[in-house]
Amino acid sequence: MSFSAYRDTALTNSYEFTSGAGYVLPEYPFVPPPELQGLATVRHPIVIVGGGITGLTLACSLARLGVRAVLIDEDNTVGVKGASSRGICYTQKSLEIFERLGIFERIAAKGTQWSVGRTFAGEDEVYSFDLRQQGNFHLSCQPPFINIQQFYIEAFLVDRIQELGGIDLRWQNRLTAFEQNSEAATLTVETPAGSYRIEAEHVIDATGSHSPLRKWLNVPFDSRRGDDRWCIADVRFSTQPPTERHTWIEAPFNENRAVWQHLMADDVWRIDYQMAPNADPEYVSREDVVRERLARQFGKDVEVEIVWVGPYAYRSECVHAMRHGRVYLMGDSAKVVSPFGARGGNTGVADADNLAWKLAAVLRGKAHAALLQSYDEERLEAAQQNVCVTNRTARFLRPAEGSERLFRQAAIGLARQYPFARSFINTGRMAVANPYSRSTACAYAQGSAAGQSVQNVQFQWADGSRGQVNDLLNWAAGDLLLLVFGDLPATALQRLRRLCLDAPVRSVQVLGADAPGQAIEHVRDPRGHLQGACHVFGHAWALVRPDGYLAASGETINAQLVAAIERSLGLRGDKQP
Repeated sequence: MSFSAYRDTALTNSYEFTSGAGYVLPEYPFVPPPELQGLATVRHPIVIVGGGITGLTLACSLARLGVRAVLIDEDNTVGVKGASSRGICYTQKSLEIFERLGIFERIAAKGTQWSVGRTFAGEDEVYSFDLRQQGNFHLSCQPPFINIQQFYIEAFLVDRIQELGGIDLRWQNRLTAFEQNSEAATLTVETPAGSYRIEAEHVIDATGSHSPLRKWLNVPFDSRRGDDRWCIADVRFSTQPPTERHTWIEAPFNENRAVWQHLMADDVWRIDYQMAPNADPEYVSREDVVRERLARQFGKDVEVEIVWVGPYAYRSECVHAMRHGRVYLMGDSAKVVSPFGARGGNTGVADADNLAWKLAAVLRGKAHAALLQSYDEERLEAAQQNVCVTNRTARFLRPAEGSERLFRQAAIGLARQYPFARSFINTGRMAVANPYSRSTACAYAQGSAAGQSVQNVQFQWADGSRGQVNDLLNWAAGDLLLLVFGDLPATALQRLRRLCLDAPVRSVQVLGADAPGQAIEHVRDPRGHLQGACHVFGHAWALVRPDGYLAASGETINAQLVAAIERSLGLRGDKQP
């Protein structure tokens, strides 16, 4: 197959956007894979299909943990040609993950931080928030949100993967056939230089919402498609609006339909306009029509540079299971949500972070293969939560006639006058780290916060310098992290030393400002932030997983801790109430 013929073949992502010349994406060279030399089919432990933000996060996470993998992507760039802006809003949990992977500083330098959101109905502000004032955001070393175009993060991930090594990135490699059995999965891959076959023990489907693997496996899923239509305009202004998230439920400058306004990197503003249900996508995205729309919002005298424009419609989908034999679905391959609240790409990043450490632990022989089933248990629960939340927002923004429209009108009317009603205004519940309530890998003892995310809070090293939770997770290098708060009797210290010798666990004693250290590995938590992040008090222990989630907590170094470690490694799979 010739190179030109390969380029002419339509990409399977099927994004329905108009093209724009405002973004220049990096391009990566095609390197003929060794399999094209006619050698025997090679079996790899992990093959990742799809080089978007989800697949690249997984690849980078595996590289950080020293696990080799192959990633194939049908394109030669990041982003999507003609739709390169896409996701823009990245949550604190995603930023904590990116900090662990070593790209947070690049994101922070390029992107825009924000924490204030304001919602308007007409000229009236009916709802506002400042995430920095909320307890579940303000203690982390990462900000509540950073806005940045998705392709920047993907490019940073590619750079970091190349720095770390161990991942074979194969551009212009398109998956064309797949089969699996009890021995392995076999993938047929097409390239500009010909086709080849490759085997894998584990296959990661990160191909997006039009996943070919999902079709070939006949994966059952629930689906819902509405008639809501939107038009994105990525623009630069001669005068800058406030660096806040502004939304209008009923914008007088948009025929009383909804509008979103966000600042991204490069001083580019993302404006989302809700269109009429029967709007013509080609017409609403014409430059003259977009400029007229912008002039109604910002005034006729404002100077506008249009970077990129594209209409879109959304749908809601969620699979019934995220694992099918040797295939793990993640990101948009597993669920598709409307874009309200930044619950799309962020949950794909969390999917990748969840599976990476489990694959690494199993492949290294430090955990039982049963641990991999908890990926489906945990991330399917998260997917279902996010679909539910975004569907409620979509119904508020495009209510059906009858009770839904009546509720929205009542909520807006009350919110204009009474603070209690402002929480009824739903323009997108901002994404948070999803809790896990039904995982066989968490020990849900009474009073424990198992299944909750642990914020990347600060503490003090023994020498008084500052550290953060991610430093401890990096030090643990893929093992479980056991934080023991307070002083310990000699018998407990002996049990801890034996436990760390016998299991993939790294233990750290956490002390107050002045208490003497009993263990070589000890840190200080003078403000109690570390203890608060683990949801424990007084003399206690907290078992933290490599993905920054609390696996279990307790008070005494005893059999309960041993059982929790076994459960976290897939050695105890019994269901809990």
